[in-house]
Amino acid sequence: MLFKQSLFQSVLDRLDSEEDLSENEEAGHRIRGLNVSFAATVPGGETPEASHLDEAYRDNLGEPVIPPEPAPTPKEPEPPVMPKHLARTSREEVAAELAITSDSTLQSLHEKRRSFAKANHPDSVAALFREQATARMTLANQLIDEAIRRLTR
Repeated sequence: MLFKQSLFQSVLDRLDSEEDLSENEEAGHRIRGLNVSFAATVPGGETPEASHLDEAYRDNLGEPVIPPEPAPTPKEPEPPVMPKHLARTSREEVAAELAITSDSTLQSLHEKRRSFAKANHPDSVAALFREQATARMTLANQLIDEAIRRLTR
């Protein structure tokens, strides 16, 4: 507080005194605050390109952007090719692949089932060939189950 004035009143007095000073000064050579345009003035009093403000904006954009060419239409994917082993769906062909002998142990039969499933499981082939893979897995499981039953007797 200055001389029994509130802080607010002293700020108002200060602003009034600064306003009186600024009226006495010439405003042309001094930029004060943001109340003046950022564009420079020319001797005629007009801002450059005053009538074409949008052109000044476009000048800063740079080169025009050329739209990209449309992407070529995607070709239909080629249908998957069926692996040759999926065509062998007879019981004899699957038995020949498994090569189960009378010397096969329980452990070797489980290993044959896992390795056969790894190559022939319906979830690991294309949807078009799941029927063949299912038939092969069914036959292989039947043959291995029969061999395990013979071992346990």
